[in-house]
Amino acid sequence: MSAGGVTRRIAVGIEYDGARYAGWQRQAEVGSVQAEVEKALGAVADHAIAATCGGRTDAGVHALGQVVHFDTTAVRSMRGWALGANTHLPPDIAVLWAAEVPHEFHARYSALARTYRYLIQNRGVRPALARQRACWIHQPLDAAAMHEAAQCLPGEHDFSAFRAAECQSRSAVRRLDRISVVRSGDCVVIEVAANAFLHHMVRNIAGTLIAVGLGERPPRWVADALASRDRRQAGITAPAGGLYFLRIEYPRHFGLPVAPPGASAMIAGA
Repeated sequence: MSAGGVTRRIAVGIEYDGARYAGWQRQAEVGSVQAEVEKALGAVADHAIAATCGGRTDAGVHALGQVVHFDTTAVRSMRGWALGANTHLPPDIAVLWAAEVPHEFHARYSALARTYRYLIQNRGVRPALARQRACWIHQPLDAAAMHEAAQCLPGEHDFSAFRAAECQSRSAVRRLDRISVVRSGDCVVIEVAANAFLHHMVRNIAGTLIAVGLGERPPRWVADALASRDRRQAGITAPAGGLYFLRIEYPRHFGLPVAPPGASAMIAGA
């Protein structure tokens, strides 16, 4: 393998099972997805790599379409980056593709929108295979009521009622593009797209909608919670294991692929 003096920017698409990690971000004393990815890419590059992701995920959260960029002077084929990294990654993390991008590309700041999916296993007995990959609710959920309640959320709003207390964002205003709740067999799937998200925003929305689905709250409660801008007026934070970072959308001129639709359908049980 060879290296050159020209610095190139490479973007890679990554999927991972977040069950055994303390989230994306590198941390001193616990395992992280970032640390594993940087170590694997560094082995291919033969120099240290600093990876920047499109959307940080919390402990236990999964990804089907995470996008990461890094700079390198190493000269490798795009296939070489992907296959080489995968030989150094643990089985629960995989690089799906690699593409050279212009230096103005930034995995986080170039993003137009992000989509998350929250998966609920809704049946009377606990899951075995999905125990760390779905939220289990044993009482019947009314997915139609959940969908109805969620339709107050699209648009630009102050989402303070759905942000974590430790959220460090300077503003709670976000533009939520769309949200849906559908049932597929014994799975209830919440999918939400926005320009960006606050800390725990999707999990807090999911916990609020679950209360509606259980009949504990009326659909209009979600609108009231949103208007209150008060975290105490919304529902609980749903478990991390049901959350998937599904995809990131970028301007088309970058030419980057999106998460494979087959994978997301498999995960959602659709």
